[in-house]
Amino acid sequence: MDRTAQLVTSSTERSIAYDPPGSPPSLHARAARVLEANWTGASTVPSRGLYPHQWSWDSAFIAVGLRHLSPLRAQTELETLLTAQWGDGRIPHIVFNPSVPLDAYFPSPDFWRSSTAGRAAGAPRTVQTSGIVQPPVHALAAWLVHRADPGLSRSRGFLARVYPRLAAWHRYLLHRRDLGGGGLASVVHPWEQGMDNSPAWDLPLSRVTPAPARSFRRADLDHGAAEDRPTDLDYGRYVRLAADYRDAGYADGTGEFAVEDPAFNALLIASEHALARIAGELGATGTARHARAERLTQALVERLWDPASGMFLCRDLRGPASAGCDAAGHDAVGRDTVGQASVGHDAVGRDAVGQAPVGRDAVGQATVGHATVGHATAGAVTAGDRGPVFSPHRPPARPTAGHEAPAPDLDPAPTPAAPTPAPGLIPERGVSGLVPLLLPGLPRDIVTALLRTAAGPHFGLGTTTRLLPSYDLLGEAFDAHRYWRGPAWFNTAWLVERGLRTHGERQQADALRESALELAAATDFAEYVDPYTGEGCGATGFSWTAALALDLLHGESAGDTTLPGGMSATHGTTIANSTNSTNSTTVTADMGFKGGNRR
Repeated sequence: MDRTAQLVTSSTERSIAYDPPGSPPSLHARAARVLEANWTGASTVPSRGLYPHQWSWDSAFIAVGLRHLSPLRAQTELETLLTAQWGDGRIPHIVFNPSVPLDAYFPSPDFWRSSTAGRAAGAPRTVQTSGIVQPPVHALAAWLVHRADPGLSRSRGFLARVYPRLAAWHRYLLHRRDLGGGGLASVVHPWEQGMDNSPAWDLPLSRVTPAPARSFRRADLDHGAAEDRPTDLDYGRYVRLAADYRDAGYADGTGEFAVEDPAFNALLIASEHALARIAGELGATGTARHARAERLTQALVERLWDPASGMFLCRDLRGPASAGCDAAGHDAVGRDTVGQASVGHDAVGRDAVGQAPVGRDAVGQATVGHATVGHATAGAVTAGDRGPVFSPHRPPARPTAGHEAPAPDLDPAPTPAAPTPAPGLIPERGVSGLVPLLLPGLPRDIVTALLRTAAGPHFGLGTTTRLLPSYDLLGEAFDAHRYWRGPAWFNTAWLVERGLRTHGERQQADALRESALELAAATDFAEYVDPYTGEGCGATGFSWTAALALDLLHGESAGDTTLPGGMSATHGTTIANSTNSTNSTTVTADMGFKGGNRR
């Protein structure tokens, strides 16, 4: 038999399906092989070439998939990341593997200088990290990992150990990052939001003076085509923002870039609901956290919902239109209601979980060192680039970077008049504005509008695109292959699929699930795909693609338990090998996870 999928599931026996001799590897086995190949001994890299370290939100998504193969390894994935947490509560977006050469990735540890520049913020001394963060999906992942094998989780004290660190992480975001005064967390660098090169950042980035190109070397171009990556101009702006933040000791609120993003905050809200569930598991009440999540949902609607666009938009806190808006929404979710005093250990404090306050001693650094993924780089279209308006009946021609793309043969569809968003909102439609579908507390009229927008000409879900594009199909900056400026990503498909289920849209969710599984298999688990053709782009054997394909594969076959934010936790004991189980043979084994430290 093919033993590719021999991944330990727990200390107890579990029935695992394997491919019979002579049969082609199933999606389950192929995904397991990707995650095994990218395992470093303590965590999972996103890909071996371009992303040789551990990335924050990648590890969370990877853990969600690993729970179907090895709940123990899924717990280890999150625990490794959390040992690099800073004293102020932030979870850095990269944890660097010291065995990887400095020139293999930029910005490298010697750029971030976390142990010295971040000393005042409590950066660990023995682990090198970046100083910025990524979206807070970690509590949600921790809860799903726990539900995969509650017995193992309880015996290891998994939730009791990670809860104080996750509470401190949320406290940091809700207090230190409420830069707009309305209760929402802000990102201070495009890389923090995860959708690194979104056109939504073009306007706020235009005010940033780029670092000289001669001052850094882009390692990303060694692994990807330049036309698919960020331009040197935009990369220079990324470097300038990061260097200024570092030189300010990673103090928040002083930089030129501050944006409230809908996906970042939606994941924070979903994770607040998950923390409430974790609190309940630990014997405390989660009422305060559920209430906080509801207040944050209200703030999200008040500050980022744009009726004219039919979706959520980003708010630029440093633009002239945002001047004087710091108090907007403060009464609904102000500092008093989500500030540091009311967040975190009040719901489940030290006595409830038996943990010391999170700080250097509580989040020791001894066990980290190997890494996963990241998207610290992304591509931007230079000013003046403009793609065509595409016919809904054919995929677009690929524009050449820096030039007007040729007009398609068919008559283009008319471009709708651009909406006029509220002051401070950035008039760019990105998939980030659809991610709040995750939230069960959204008003029904907003849910209806989001569904209409997702299926309409701007995103084409279920009509013209195979997966949701990362950016508006009709937007001037759309590019089907350039990083986060049009390609479809599997993590956003996973989030929206769960959101559709949350609001009872089962048929649409099933269709999106099937498309994601089909494209993951067809592209060898590509990093992202052309939303029209499904052509794979970026790295192959990409860890979160494989992990989330596993979660989608098992979500239906093993039985779902609906959680806050629409996430599912599987409880079945039989793990199906593929969507067609007639070609698999089931055996029972208590297996060890192959591999180890494969640096």
